Amino acid sequence: MRNYEVVLGWVERELGAERLRIGGRLPGERALAEQLGISRPSVREAVRVLEAMGVVRTATGSGPDAGTVIVAEPVSPLTAVLRLHLATNHLPMGDVVETRLLLESWAAREAAGRELAAGELKVAEELLDRMDDGGLSPEEFHLLDAEFHVALSGLAGNVLIAAVMASLRSAIHGYVLAAVPNLPDWEETVVGLRAEHRAILAAVRGGEPERAAGLVVAHIQGFYQAAQLAPYGTAEAEDDGRADDQVE
Repeated sequence: MRNYEVVLGWVERELGAERLRIGGRLPGERALAEQLGISRPSVREAVRVLEAMGVVRTATGSGPDAGTVIVAEPVSPLTAVLRLHLATNHLPMGDVVETRLLLESWAAREAAGRELAAGELKVAEELLDRMDDGGLSPEEFHLLDAEFHVALSGLAGNVLIAAVMASLRSAIHGYVLAAVPNLPDWEETVVGLRAEHRAILAAVRGGEPERAAGLVVAHIQGFYQAAQLAPYGTAEAEDDGRADDQVE
């Protein structure tokens, strides 16, 4: 279980037992780390993930608005069903890719067409800054990558789309990481991914809906071309020996 899942599970249990309520604050970093048996940096990372999911809001400093505040209920019938489905590993890679193309291109188009407040882009921008760290392993990079795509989808302002993308996070991270060994040059690939992420966010920030949507589609499909994976992962394609030819 990843650290953010440990913290998320604790938040869900505390809300269910009414020891936490929407608008209430999480314990401090040190206290939560000791209580859950994980490190303070792990708690910090988990809170960033929960913020990207829209479960909590953080504010630095002191005063009534400071700290980490619960702003949304993380459990819903939709996310519960999706989590169960993902846990059984019955989602074909191709289905996840198709869903990403549909949801993320729509979300990018909608986000670019909205009048976004300055603070709405903060989470996505911070994730991109952290992905610039040259010392990240492929797993660490793609964890941040998945969070960026969830945060980007959240900018569309559609709660249901955001919930679906948050529920798909583990599946996205899993199959993307599995594709890394197929990449001809990881260092070259990661430079390209960083540039593509920046271009997508710039198009959203600049109010260019069609450009933002097109860049997202090219970004997702381009990764599969580089990894030499069929976009829809069909058994028929593999049987025919045409998997490489079907990369889009």
